[in-house]
This record gives sequence, C-alpha cells and structure tokens, in this order.
Amino acid sequence: MHARFLKNTKMNKNELIEKLKVIVKPYVQDNAGFDNLTEDTDFIKDLKINSANLIDVILDVEDAFGIEIDDESMEQMLTVKAAMHIITIKLNAK
Repeated sequence: MHARFLKNTKMNKNELIEKLKVIVKPYVQDNAGFDNLTEDTDFIKDLKINSANLIDVILDVEDAFGIEIDDESMEQMLTVKAAMHIITIKLNAK
C-alpha cells in the first residue's frame, strides 16, 4: 500500500523524517530521545533500540518504502541521517 504511493512521489527531508518516526516509534525505549529526534539521532544510543529490534525497523522500512536493503546498507543504518540517505538512494534506483 505505502510502496505504490511512494514510488511516484519525491519525498522531502521532513516527510522522510516523519515517516521514519512512525516506523521506529514501536521500538523506542527512550521517549525523550524520540521526542527530540533529528537527523543526528542514533537509533541505538539515543533511542535505545536494541540490535534485534533494529533489524525489525529495517524490515519495516523495506515494507513501508517498497525497497530492499542489502546487508552492507543495513550495517550503516545506525542513525536517522544514514537511514534517510539509504532510503533515498534505494528509492531513486527504482
């Protein structure tokens, strides 16, 4: 459902951050960190998302954006900024 909508849409930075917030919210263990989420937010350090749940976040990102994230990209997706970069690259490659 989401993938079809996003495929033909160019998202701006704020829209991408808002979409990521919806995806990560169920896994966040630090609500103060979530309330102050920026591009520099670290999923593990700032939001206290454990490594197992980080995999769930990545799978949810794949589903929400209709993209496939390879292992190398997964290892780099530790911050909001890195996730935004990878998502943008994958969407542009479609």
